[in-house]
Amino acid sequence: MQRTATPLILCLILSACAPNGRAPMADATGQAVPPAAPEAPAKVGRSVDAINELHPEHDAPMVSAPAVAAAPRERAMESLAMKGEAKRMHAMPHPLPSIAPPQPVDRERYQDIATNPVHQVATAPVSTFSIDVDTGSWSNLRRFLNEGRLPPSDAVRVEECINYFPYDDAPPTGNTPFAVHTELAQSPWNPERLLMRVALKGQDVAKQTLPPANLVFLVDVSGSMRSANKLPLLKSSLKLLVQQLRPQDRISLVTYAGASGLALPATSGSDKATILAAIDALNAGGSTAGASGIELAYQTAQAGFVPGGINRILLATDGDFNVGQTNFEQLKARVEQLRATGVQLTTLGFGTGNYNEQLMEQMADAGNGAYAYIDTLMEGHKVLVNEMSSTLATIAKDVKIQVEFNPAAVSEYRLIGYENRMLRREDFNNDKIDAGEIGAGHSVTALYELTPVGQRGLIDPLRYGSDPRPATATVARSAELAHVRLRYKQPHASTSQLIEHPVRREAARPIATTSDNFRFASAIAGFGQILRGGSYTGQWSIADARALAAGALGTDQFGYRGEALRLMDLAAALSPQPPQATAPLE
Repeated sequence: MQRTATPLILCLILSACAPNGRAPMADATGQAVPPAAPEAPAKVGRSVDAINELHPEHDAPMVSAPAVAAAPRERAMESLAMKGEAKRMHAMPHPLPSIAPPQPVDRERYQDIATNPVHQVATAPVSTFSIDVDTGSWSNLRRFLNEGRLPPSDAVRVEECINYFPYDDAPPTGNTPFAVHTELAQSPWNPERLLMRVALKGQDVAKQTLPPANLVFLVDVSGSMRSANKLPLLKSSLKLLVQQLRPQDRISLVTYAGASGLALPATSGSDKATILAAIDALNAGGSTAGASGIELAYQTAQAGFVPGGINRILLATDGDFNVGQTNFEQLKARVEQLRATGVQLTTLGFGTGNYNEQLMEQMADAGNGAYAYIDTLMEGHKVLVNEMSSTLATIAKDVKIQVEFNPAAVSEYRLIGYENRMLRREDFNNDKIDAGEIGAGHSVTALYELTPVGQRGLIDPLRYGSDPRPATATVARSAELAHVRLRYKQPHASTSQLIEHPVRREAARPIATTSDNFRFASAIAGFGQILRGGSYTGQWSIADARALAAGALGTDQFGYRGEALRLMDLAAALSPQPPQATAPLE
């Protein structure tokens, strides 16, 4: 049915078409008569527009003109007053309560680590562990301190802090891939005990003489990598390595986010422009399907496998795998299976907030590689340029250390660090048990704290136990403090070789007369233990550790040891201060 307009609506339409809302008037001759001065309703019409202008977010007018036009003059004047008040209030600062923005949730993950306990030589005379050349804990610790906070205790792995620094021990001679050194001195935090340093120095290899490399960059380009300290820093770091490549080296680039893909097929190191362009094209977005990326990276590495050469994947990520296979143990087990291909996996960690350090460290261990955390471009330069040979070339694999202590000389011992590298005694001679790898030029240090026989130990002797000093000990062996054994395999061998090294009692001397290497490593070991809670360091302080390190800087070619002093200063400033004694009130 067609509706007809009511007289009221027609009147409103006519009035809207006329000036000031009135119909035009004419005199007797038909000429238009100028309208009279506007009355109150005309002003009210403009006030309606003003109210609607103050609320542009509404699609329809808040107030309609006819409704206000029919209102009394007082309501129109009130509307004008509201407009003026609204503008005045808009210009004034709003006294709203300040609400702090929500803080980002810290989802960083670290492996729970229980500090190695003290063992009695009478009941457990043998200590066995796998060597570790990871360095990520120290650079991650540095990141925390530079942010103005102390690191979580589980983020501090003391052996990685010690092994972050190069040591100028004598290199090997002959065909052995590394030299073994031991040193013995008084413990700096407990004068009744001794520290024994076991140090391995790997044979160095010049970059130019490295075998051809088949490298696969496995890059996380998920949305979690957008931050400046993630993908942008990662790209800049990889570019540093590209500049070191030779024509005989081949580089592939695999990316993963919601899905994985081959961003760059195997390309000669001489075609740096193509490689750099592929790195520049990386952009972050999407979820993190890390497991599929790992599978594709191993397939790519196997397709370009170089017999007798370097075949390595460099996984660069924050470790925040969140789609696909995300179970930590299953991911680790899969990498353990894939290492049988002869391809090694190195992990490069980036970022904060959601960083999965446990995954990064354990994946590198499972993949026969090393783990590094890159917090700055300078650290990227250290890992990928200064230590390129160590990062890429393996000179010995499945390296294990076993130390037997003489009960006639030592009553207790404690291994400092290496908590997640401990092996069973029978694992030492089992060549099927995986252990750590040593890269070209790597320095590896392990420290034991010992309680000599005759000094008070931390464990009471057994009431019904026997004398720990066996009567069968020969005169020659009673002069030994400990016996160090090492097993290792050549990079492409399946059978291990044995090295033995006795440590004699008379080797002990005052710590002030030891090498710079011994004193600096001891200072870092003490510092790391204090950051973990200082269960065994007594009253020894960060200031004590700094003083010991400051006198053992050595040549410090790259300034790493000097930087350690500055980080100790930061840690001391951030550490809770002991309460000060107050004078009694008079």
